[in-house]
Amino acid sequence: MASVASSSSFSTRHLLRSPTPRLGRRRCRPNFLRMVTRSCLDDSSALLQAAEYTVDTYVKSGMVVGLGSGHASGMAIQHLGRQLRTGNLKDIVGIPMSVASASEAAKAGIPLDTYQESSKIDFAFDDADVIEEGTLVAIIGRRKLQSGESIIQEKSIINASNKLVFIIEENQYKGGLEGSIPVLIQSLNWMATAEEIDDMFLGDAEVWRRPSMGQAGPLGGEFPVVTREGHNILDVIFTSPIENLAEVAKSLGKVDGVVDHGVVSKIPCTVVIASQNGLNILDKLTADIVG
Repeated sequence: MASVASSSSFSTRHLLRSPTPRLGRRRCRPNFLRMVTRSCLDDSSALLQAAEYTVDTYVKSGMVVGLGSGHASGMAIQHLGRQLRTGNLKDIVGIPMSVASASEAAKAGIPLDTYQESSKIDFAFDDADVIEEGTLVAIIGRRKLQSGESIIQEKSIINASNKLVFIIEENQYKGGLEGSIPVLIQSLNWMATAEEIDDMFLGDAEVWRRPSMGQAGPLGGEFPVVTREGHNILDVIFTSPIENLAEVAKSLGKVDGVVDHGVVSKIPCTVVIASQNGLNILDKLTADIVG
């Protein structure tokens, strides 16, 4: 929770309210495809193996590729550039999810285009902060956003992609998730939005407005994060396990003033998990959450 360590808690109103009923757990049924052992791959770090495996397995010549943000995505971008330079891949166009991924891709020699609503993206890879075991629902945006990063653009490229792969380490794939969900909100009347979210998860979560610098005051401070689209970020910090991440995301999306959030739940995806024993590859073939 490094991204929210310096934030300050939203001041909860001490009123008599009935607790929000907990949402029942439902699960999708992802198919476990295979394990790729370390002996099948180059002798290097597990996460680097995962990044290289992702590019070598899913990227084909002529593709438009969404380029993710984060450490693993950076390694995948570098490997993609090497594959282009050696001629193993040709005619690739990258669409970066952030300024950082655009810079990394430019250094790697990957031709770039900017994302537009009409963009057709064949494949995308990205980091995730954490992925829920069994459902493959992901959380992105927990880390401190660097200059030019945008959760909205990241999710837009993810949603526009025909195929998506998250690259993570073993400790990022877990059940009983706790910690923060970043929520983008309109800056105007942000306090009313925060209060509604606070009421929704009373007793289960704290609501903090993320600061851009230093320590924020009781109501968010004078220097809140303002995204490039002009929004503030609330970190909804769950202090007990989240029983149904997809339902939490659905509830957040209905709150007046919420623009978007860091939960990715409604699209098929593949997760490449790096571990010291090899790579676990999990595939969610459907976006449906089933009982």
